Formats: sequence, C-alpha cells, structure tokens
Amino acid sequence: MGIGGYKIRNQTEIHFITFAVVYWVDVFSRKQYRDIVVDSLRYCQQNKGLILHAWVIMTNHVHFIISAQDDSKLSDILRDFKKFTSVQIIRAVTNNHRESRREWMTERFKIAGSQNSRNENYQFWRQDNHPIELSKKFMMYQRLNYLHQNPVKAGIVDLPEEYVYSSARNYIGKTGLLDVVVLE
Repeated sequence: MGIGGYKIRNQTEIHFITFAVVYWVDVFSRKQYRDIVVDSLRYCQQNKGLILHAWVIMTNHVHFIISAQDDSKLSDILRDFKKFTSVQIIRAVTNNHRESRREWMTERFKIAGSQNSRNENYQFWRQDNHPIELSKKFMMYQRLNYLHQNPVKAGIVDLPEEYVYSSARNYIGKTGLLDVVVLE
C-alpha cells in the first residue's frame, strides 16, 4: 500500500470502493450534504467517464460499485470526485448557520487536515479507502447485496428499495436518483 491508500491496478475493471468521512462524522444525515454527493456522481457520469453500477450513501460513508469508460482512468475520476465533494461539503457545512453541529464538524475536519501533510486546512474523506477489484461474478453480487442491505441493517428502511439514496430501486426495474449500469 502506498501513501494515501490502495492503488487501482486495472483502471477499467469494476471495483467496489468505500469512502468514509474523517472521524466517522455523520455528515450525510442531512439531505443537503447527500445531494452534493449525488450531483457530483451525476457530473462524473456525464463528463468524466464514470460508470456507476451501484451506490449507497450512509450517514458517514458511501459505497460504490463502479468502473470507467475505456478512455478514462478510474483513479483520476475518484480523485476529482473526492476533492470536489470535500470542498463543497465543507463549504456547505461552514456556511450553514442553521447547522447545529457546524462548529463541531468543522473542528473535526480541521484536526484531520492538520494531521495530514497532504492537506492545507481541512480533510473531509479518510484516506484509507480500499478499492476491491470485482473480477468474479460471486464477488460482484456479494458486494452488491452488502451495499444495498446497508440501510436495512442500519434500521433506516425495511426494504433496500425504500431507501432513496441508493441504487436498489434500479435493480428492481424502478427509476432511482442516478442512472446505473445494472450488473448482470
């Protein structure tokens, strides 16, 4: 493992990846911050070559099953996604005067940033994401089930497709917030 996390070796292969917020801060308990992630994913799909197969946003982390179009590098897409969303979410938290946890969250982001020589001020995402190449079908379906069951196991919904911030609806033939390329 190199500095900053694991490497994506095969840039066009399907990967399962998790991004967690520093100190597991429950930022995504608010719709405003979840929507920044959704909008950024949509942008990456439309402009950067991201192929989204499955996704879920939990209160303090996200899971994706993703790949990239042939002329795109998955690691570049993810780097840009993480950089953009971290700046936008920290800005949204900082500027949200109705956010009851604003000072506490920004302090956590500032502490994490001060402990990382690669940051100037704040850090939003943990750097220990571990992309897993899904080269076998059983691995894909295992991770897909795990991803979609996250909101159920967290007690947020009874059925995966009831959770709006996930691709579970896409997998039962309904329209979700984002377009996905369903795994077959």
